[in-house]
Amino acid sequence: MYRTDELVHALNVRDLSDPAQGPHAMQLLIADLKAALDHPVEVRHHPLVPVEHNYEHLGYPADAITRETRYTRYVSETCMLRSHTTAMIPPSLRKATPDVTLVCPGLVYRRDTVDRLHTGTPHQLDVWRISERQERLEELVDTVVTTLLPGKRYRMVDAQHPYTTHGKQIDVEHNGEWVEIGEGGLAARHVLKDHPHGLATGWGLDRILMLRKGVPDIRLLRNTDPRIAAQMQDLAPYRPISRHPAAIRDISIVAHHTDDIETLGDRIRVLVPEDVIEEITILSETPAEELPDHVRQRLNAEPGQKNVLLRVTMRAPERTLTDRETNEIRDRLLQGLRATAP
Repeated sequence: MYRTDELVHALNVRDLSDPAQGPHAMQLLIADLKAALDHPVEVRHHPLVPVEHNYEHLGYPADAITRETRYTRYVSETCMLRSHTTAMIPPSLRKATPDVTLVCPGLVYRRDTVDRLHTGTPHQLDVWRISERQERLEELVDTVVTTLLPGKRYRMVDAQHPYTTHGKQIDVEHNGEWVEIGEGGLAARHVLKDHPHGLATGWGLDRILMLRKGVPDIRLLRNTDPRIAAQMQDLAPYRPISRHPAAIRDISIVAHHTDDIETLGDRIRVLVPEDVIEEITILSETPAEELPDHVRQRLNAEPGQKNVLLRVTMRAPERTLTDRETNEIRDRLLQGLRATAP
């Protein structure tokens, strides 16, 4: 379960999609899309949700791997930080009229790797069309993509989701490669309940905004440097700020044998500001049982644990980090990861 300090940290992350927390370009995407949709109703809920809204009511099986604590931020046995904005759909459907497009933006909370394209608190946007007659998924997808990423080629490929039938993954072409930006399908009957028909789509707002503006690093979306923050007030192309050199530190820690890059990345985000850590990579992993005796004793490694060698790449977008700063971050990670190891 989540510790109190971790929960407070997570809930204090700014939701860039929420006008109440200050203006941001992400809100312009949402406003443009609402203007293009039929009968849009924006829905916002608190990020702490019942587990049943996030999983059971959407059709996730009891043994779904996504339910594991390594991926889900449980607060109690019945409450969690939502892992997708689709958690807003079950309670919203109870109040929805027969002809409405539910627009549900917000932060979601995951355990994820650390690099320029991923964050533990991404923004998502669920767009569900509820109607009396069956409408075409292709039309809704076309409206979303052409509105948010005008001029981009896109494709729909078969995919499976617990809350849809005839599911699709939506990709756009960028620099000669296909990049996933969303998913969708016909809303499943077990989710719709008494509503006759529905289309379900979910979109990655961070990635869409990065593609729209040409932003190379997800950390820049919430960076506070005035030269960068000023560019996050509109949808104009991003003008690169001069890059500063990276600082690299390798650290050796003891971790539980099930820990991976996602769970370690989640712990690191709590210990160090996310805009400083550019990337975390695992260089090696050695089970405690395979360590030489003197090394195992020095690390105080026990059965069921492993020695992990991590490479931490640090870079502040607006300035060069000093050796003293990077060494302090290294020491903080060493101490914090040691303290939280199972």
